[in-house]
Amino acid sequence: MHRRQWAAGAAASALLLGALILTHTVDAKKRDQPPGKHQPPGKKKPPPPAAIYDPYPPGILPADIDAELARVLREIDGIEQETLAQLRALPPPVLTGQPPTLQGTGQRLIQLLGKAMNFDKNMSPNRNQACSSCHMPYAGFSGPIPSVNLTMVAYPGTVHFRAGKRTAQRYTYSPYFPVLHFNATQGLFFGGNFWDSRATGYILQQPDAEQAQHPPVDTQEMGNPDTACIAFKLSQAEYRPFFEQAWGPGSLDIKFLPDTEAICATPGGAAVFGGNVTPVRLKPEDRLKANEAFNHWGQSIDAYEGSLDLSAFSSKFDAFLAGNATLTADEMAGYQLFDGKGNCNSCHVDGRGTTLSPGQTDTSNAATVNPVFTCFGSANEGLPLNPRNAFYYQTTPDPFGFTANPLGFGYRDLGLGTFLRSGFGSAPNPNSTWTSQAPSVDGQFQVSTARNVAMTPTQCPTTEAPGPYFQKELFHNGYIKSLKQLVHFYNTRDLYSFDVTSGHCPPGTTEKVDCWPRPEVPQNLDCTTGDLGLTDQEENQIVAFLQTLTDGFTTPYPDRDTFTGTCMTGGSAATQGNELLIPTPPLPPCAPQVCGVPPLPSANVDGPLIPCPHS
Repeated sequence: MHRRQWAAGAAASALLLGALILTHTVDAKKRDQPPGKHQPPGKKKPPPPAAIYDPYPPGILPADIDAELARVLREIDGIEQETLAQLRALPPPVLTGQPPTLQGTGQRLIQLLGKAMNFDKNMSPNRNQACSSCHMPYAGFSGPIPSVNLTMVAYPGTVHFRAGKRTAQRYTYSPYFPVLHFNATQGLFFGGNFWDSRATGYILQQPDAEQAQHPPVDTQEMGNPDTACIAFKLSQAEYRPFFEQAWGPGSLDIKFLPDTEAICATPGGAAVFGGNVTPVRLKPEDRLKANEAFNHWGQSIDAYEGSLDLSAFSSKFDAFLAGNATLTADEMAGYQLFDGKGNCNSCHVDGRGTTLSPGQTDTSNAATVNPVFTCFGSANEGLPLNPRNAFYYQTTPDPFGFTANPLGFGYRDLGLGTFLRSGFGSAPNPNSTWTSQAPSVDGQFQVSTARNVAMTPTQCPTTEAPGPYFQKELFHNGYIKSLKQLVHFYNTRDLYSFDVTSGHCPPGTTEKVDCWPRPEVPQNLDCTTGDLGLTDQEENQIVAFLQTLTDGFTTPYPDRDTFTGTCMTGGSAATQGNELLIPTPPLPPCAPQVCGVPPLPSANVDGPLIPCPHS
């Protein structure tokens, strides 16, 4: 059924859910009731009718969105069943030692438990959204729908079609990022997870585990209204026995009230909650157990993401470092450019020196044979505002009374700077001493690992047109659509800089080729790139090297062959996606809810451009 056909019943659906919550509410005298027996996984009641939210002008949502979401769910179901079979076949570990340790298969148990959680669509209110809905193996655990990657940037959540504001960041090698910290000597932040580093790891001391806790309760993603809903759904999951085997008998024995089912079937942000972020009523001891289960959720997924299933170190480059593979002439030239003229190694650190001086040659051995290709820091690369981002259009209430972005195009994504201010669209900053640093990091986003940036399904062997290729989106706002564009952007951003917004390049120029619109946030621009002097051939050689960082060369990459969609063909990598460029509307000033929060940005975000100095 198409989204337009569903819209008529949306408001009624929202009212029905609100009434359902009120009907099932019980008074405090009944809080001691024991929880009812959970239904077998195959006999759960169907979710209520989906409420549709479509505030978008034509062309923002791809025409095949319904079919593609259904495709991904089928793929997810297949991997989930595979995982449950792996869990059942795993010999049980033995709890022994002091401190007690799950000897033998304990580590694999927790990794597979995390995998089962990652591919469990029942964890969302509408049972239609898993973590993996936005992060599938064949895309390097980034966005799995080519048409979404071309159009709306962020992925639809459990409420179709709420969507976030950023691309689905790859989470291969994400467990290697340290706890967010400020290096006072360098004046730089390092670590954390997410594009804006808001998963600091300050409690669990592992940012990747904390990252896994955000999407389940993000209104734009899996959309649960309370972290206790995760514990509730885990208590009903088919893999509950494995959770209790890993984290202890009785770890999910929590006294949930009868209205919990209705509450947890209602998306977060719904007006019926009145802003309450803990609508599931629990006694303190049960809330404590639910919190602990929520922590174990994050730790289990972190174990999976740190396993060889995701972070495999199995690329051609790894084989090259071990002396078991030879790079082609173009790949080797790209590697030397990566560490030299291209200056990629300054941020995407590979364990060798950066040779920027003319004629300089690095003759050293690799300092590390498992480089993660990131400095774990953040940078503002000067990406233009992308008017295709669905977030800008979510300015009206959805059927549940929730408005994601009342600021519209007054929103500016200040990245790490917004997080340090505990600002709009980010998360609370747990360290008040960091707040004063916000103006120095406005516009900065995490330096992602370069590993698996080129990973595609096995039947679509490249990210680059003419293909056959798998369409990806790159950087935090999805503005770049191919690795060729990415390298060309780093190479010529300042050479072809125009004080225009996307979709308004001057006649006679081609956007992303010889016209780069102004940065969304001009402050704190990274000036180590922008005019590198690379030739067209050298750009292509760097792309060839980036393709050697794809895992699966030495051993098969798990579940990479699960893509059942269609490859794309035709066009040119240089202009890939340009046929879907749309003009940016006249922009209002940066909203005070973003740029008016102290400490204020160092200059007017919408002010004159200050070009980078290049020799």
